[in-house]
Amino acid sequence: MSVGKVYLVGAGPGDPGLLTVKGAECLKHADVVVYDRLASPELLAFAPATAERIFMGKEPETPGGFQQQINDTLSAAALQGKTVVRLKGGDPFVFGRGGEEIDTLRAAGVPYEVVPGITSAIAVPAYSGIPVTHRGVSTSFTVVTGSEDPTKPGIDTDWIALAKVTGTLIVLMGWRSLPNIIESLVANGKPVDTPVVVTQWGTTPKQRSVSGTLANIVVRGNNAGLASPIITVIGAVAALHERLRWFDTGPLFGERVLVTRSRQQASVLSKLLIAEGAEPIELPTIQIEGLEDYAELDATLGNLSAYAWVVFTSTNSVEAVFKRLHTVGKDARAFGGVRVGAIGPATAASLRERGIIPDFVPSTFTTQAVAKGFTAFDMQSARVLLPRADIATDTLSNGLRELGATLHEVDAYRTTTPSNSAAKARELLSSGAIGAVTFTSSSTVRNLVSLIDGDLSLLDSARVVSIGPVTSATARELGVRVDIEAIEHTVQGVVAALAAAGQTNAAQRQGA
Repeated sequence: MSVGKVYLVGAGPGDPGLLTVKGAECLKHADVVVYDRLASPELLAFAPATAERIFMGKEPETPGGFQQQINDTLSAAALQGKTVVRLKGGDPFVFGRGGEEIDTLRAAGVPYEVVPGITSAIAVPAYSGIPVTHRGVSTSFTVVTGSEDPTKPGIDTDWIALAKVTGTLIVLMGWRSLPNIIESLVANGKPVDTPVVVTQWGTTPKQRSVSGTLANIVVRGNNAGLASPIITVIGAVAALHERLRWFDTGPLFGERVLVTRSRQQASVLSKLLIAEGAEPIELPTIQIEGLEDYAELDATLGNLSAYAWVVFTSTNSVEAVFKRLHTVGKDARAFGGVRVGAIGPATAASLRERGIIPDFVPSTFTTQAVAKGFTAFDMQSARVLLPRADIATDTLSNGLRELGATLHEVDAYRTTTPSNSAAKARELLSSGAIGAVTFTSSSTVRNLVSLIDGDLSLLDSARVVSIGPVTSATARELGVRVDIEAIEHTVQGVVAALAAAGQTNAAQRQGA
């Protein structure tokens, strides 16, 4: 058997968006991913579904022998001919023990490659609004590990010399040893009024920063409940934190928001939430599946010229129809001579990506608005095709029939409830840690209520956000209160409405 290869990939400081392009490429070809607790779990999505995922995260109290287990796991997998990605928080060679892992690989005759990552030593201060160098303030920075207690004999770090450094001192890890570090620095001449900022879970929505001086930072950090992982910035640049902070000032910063869309669609809403500082928690309540029998859909798509209009109500219907068209050897030309309508900009954009420019997109993105908008056209006796989900509502079709249109509704895909979501739904909502629950369709409301067996008390501690009046009506029919309804009935509108409601909280945080 040929020997595989190990890639030591720096996962960056926590924000999954900071993974390098090369790191993402390595993950795409991995057979095995060995990751630690500081690597964002979201990065695992870059690896193939078939890749083995092995968590080998070390806590501060993890015995030293655990590192050898990691080394052996890497070499054993590669010796089986597998491509292995060792996903390490930050950079593999900045207190990442990457050199030790390579020593083991070399001894075993395993090829390896190092893919550098963005070190938390620079990224976390940046996300805290602290430039590690700043003209007129600091022209150098020094990075040290805080896991080495300065009071123990035979230490490698020269704390006496570091106390005299005039630039920025960055201490990685070491929250437990920080009192001793500070004592050593002060005892060797560091002024007690030196500015300090400690940041927990930097570059993630869980980021929290506490500022102070060498004299009071430990007390302030303890009062705030800080714990590992921590990065400490000591020096004059730390005083810039309040003035330059940017990452934790978003209206939704730190709020955990439940995303109930299908797994295929959740990423769009999640990215929008992250941009506002929120921590999206994805709980798919809908699963998009193909039809068991495509006979009716195939026959319909083979006779599109018989219709005056084809109206798409979601990106799912667009994707399902074009996927089927390709299966039967057709493309966008099948719509020649047929007018096309789309409900909402996302659906319209999905059509444009496939070469179809919609003839009609309503200004308000609800099925009622679509039906009303068709009054501008002569719909009397017009044949209209509605490719849709198997559980779609009748609002649009009834509105078009009232205009005199002849409707043909055909199932293009099925929606089901993911079987593994029930336990997770109850666990997340009962924790009280979810700040908001988003509903982007009537189906997401019905399915979540089903997942929690109708126990609506689980929603009491969270704000309920609806994408629009149809979804809100479904929620109220099921007894679910709606706290916020999007003005623009899109996922962008959902985030905008939630962010607007969070502006007051953001102002309070910034003034604190």
